[in-house]
Amino acid sequence: MLLIDGSYKEGGGQIIRTALALSVLTQKPFQAVNIRHKRPRPGLKHQHLACIRALQKLANARAVGVHLGSEMIEFFPGRVRPGLLSLNIGTAGSITLLLQSLMVPVIFADGTVRLKITGGTDTKWSIPMDYFVNVILPVFEIFSSVKIQRLRRGYYPKGQGFLELLITPRFNLQNTGNFAEFISLLRARVPSFSFTVRPALSEIRGVSAASQQLKRADVARRQAQGAVQRIAGLFPITIEEQYEQTASIGTVITLWADFRDTTVRIGSDALGEKGVRSEKIGEAAAVKLLDFLNSDAAVDPHLADNMIPLLALVGGSIKTTEITGHILSNIYVCEKFLDVRFSVDDEKNQLTVN
Repeated sequence: MLLIDGSYKEGGGQIIRTALALSVLTQKPFQAVNIRHKRPRPGLKHQHLACIRALQKLANARAVGVHLGSEMIEFFPGRVRPGLLSLNIGTAGSITLLLQSLMVPVIFADGTVRLKITGGTDTKWSIPMDYFVNVILPVFEIFSSVKIQRLRRGYYPKGQGFLELLITPRFNLQNTGNFAEFISLLRARVPSFSFTVRPALSEIRGVSAASQQLKRADVARRQAQGAVQRIAGLFPITIEEQYEQTASIGTVITLWADFRDTTVRIGSDALGEKGVRSEKIGEAAAVKLLDFLNSDAAVDPHLADNMIPLLALVGGSIKTTEITGHILSNIYVCEKFLDVRFSVDDEKNQLTVN
């Protein structure tokens, strides 16, 4: 059984989410200790429990020590079963963080999987839904068809957002004789990543979303206006404005840069904050995106973080703006589960797997 130190680097929940994903993919059980040991409230949180319970349902997995605040778990994986998984995380638990544990094993399942998840779509300290859909999913679609069947937003604290995904793997590799054969076949069919040189930018797009209750205040338009005023004249930009009835009031703006001849994008986002003008929220997202674009990176650090397990599987190189603690945590877990070693160039912010 593999031993995972949950206090490695930042000691955050990313270690557990990635370990769960790779355990199911590789069929290797693990024990995690010191889970979130460095945090003010250590141990498993509700969102980590949701990841474990989802994989217990989806992959017939077994786990020990699964309770709120637990700093040690043992996880015994099973195979992903094609079909439907319905899960309610509760309140505004992040749907996108849950998907960090589900997407890697699901895209290599031996049949179509339908996920119906209720929770939060745009919440603090997590990936906003529009970033997940428009920046992260295009990379996963290299390996699998991923179709969004239904999406409803849910903000903190009540959540009640909803996402339905239909995932049909492009490569039926689960029935290979062993994991080494799986990797060999995958690398023969999928080119290694080469995202170190950024192609020419074609345009910047985005979504500015707000609760229906904020439409009279013109919040979505004002967020978009704040971003456009910061970017206009530098790059072509188009932002879609959306309003939706939600259980709790909230706003979010997500921007991404499209480049020629690649599905890889650079993205940024900002959540609305009480007492902060909508224009300032849009401007904050724009400034973050411009900072990324003013570097020579081909991948923003949040996408790089999510790409680490895929990079470990197919090999190659990516260049980002900074090597974050989340990236290093993901590398640590990948090197535990997979027969790979990462080369990390801190000066160039480049990651390579041979």
